[in-house]
Amino acid sequence: MTKRIEKTKIMHRVVEHGGVLYFGGLVADDMTLGMGDQTRQICAKLDKLLAAAGSDKTKLLTAQIYVTDMGGKNDMNTAWLEWLDDAHLPSRATIGVASLGSPETLIEVVVTAST
Repeated sequence: MTKRIEKTKIMHRVVEHGGVLYFGGLVADDMTLGMGDQTRQICAKLDKLLAAAGSDKTKLLTAQIYVTDMGGKNDMNTAWLEWLDDAHLPSRATIGVASLGSPETLIEVVVTAST
């Protein structure tokens, strides 16, 4: 059975199938913030969505992180590691991109987790 959580105009934020949670890309709400603080906002959103799906950050399997400026990667890593316990780090790729839709959007995060 497939379960869908938090519908937006173009997608569901989370789709669960077979005990796996597939997340759509998440961006920060406050685009005036720098890379680290945008990352913190995204992590807070992930906490809420994971809880809504009956999971938590210890069950993250993989993450794809898209950033528009690799120069901000250290700030992103700092925020990421503040959020995650090092015993439960998912596999991860950080990908540099030219744009995420608006110049103020510095980071977009896509994760997969188990229930």
